[in-house]
Amino acid sequence: MQQISTIGADPEVFLVNAVTGEFISSVGLIGGSKHHPMPINEEGDAVQEDNVTVEFNTPPCTSAAAFIEHINKNKEWIRQRAAELQLEMKIVPSANFSDEQLASHEAQTFGCEPDFNAWKNGHANPRPRADNQNLRSCGGHIHIGLKEGDDLLMVVKSMDLFVGCMMLDFDTDEDRRKLYGKAGAFRPKKYGVEYRTASNKWIETDELIQWAWEQTDKALAFARSGASFTEEQGQKIQDCINNSDLQLLAELKQEFGL
Repeated sequence: MQQISTIGADPEVFLVNAVTGEFISSVGLIGGSKHHPMPINEEGDAVQEDNVTVEFNTPPCTSAAAFIEHINKNKEWIRQRAAELQLEMKIVPSANFSDEQLASHEAQTFGCEPDFNAWKNGHANPRPRADNQNLRSCGGHIHIGLKEGDDLLMVVKSMDLFVGCMMLDFDTDEDRRKLYGKAGAFRPKKYGVEYRTASNKWIETDELIQWAWEQTDKALAFARSGASFTEEQGQKIQDCINNSDLQLLAELKQEFGL
């Protein structure tokens, strides 16, 4: 039985120069903002400039097919807009930008709203600080509708196991995880929770979008089964994600039958 009631997402992507491969700031090129996303259709899809990235928003979806459809509608709109600018859309978790591309106020402005750590009883995470000031990253946040009685923190921890850890199979980028994408990152929402650990890598293909849907469903089933993690298991999950540790991933796969 499907555990998911609704899933939405607000992934981010980069723009690159189609000829040189240089990463280009989205500032002034796309439209929309954090508080006023720009609708691209009447179905709830919207785009916005977020720092140097292009962020898009899907409406809540009740099936994997609808989820894939809305992700692709946003990606196609961004591709077409990028082509008009002689640019391309690039789906990678992190990139280095030139000083010139980071010269605007917007490119130096980061969201001030905190997120929280499920492994620390929901305490706020400290603001990330990068040694490399030219590094920027893209998230692939998943928004989950929860039911009355769901344990939000256990849902996020389960997402770490089924999504955050398992993404190491195809997301080899370690730079983003030094800043964003730490284990247990979430924001509570009126409809449920925003899981913030995942990068944008799962939006790359229809197969990976389907994977994200199915893994979220498995995480919800696990959380709702009454399962729990020992302190040792929890630490292993966190270390696996935060350190991009493939050996720990292999151990977790065996331990939980992933």
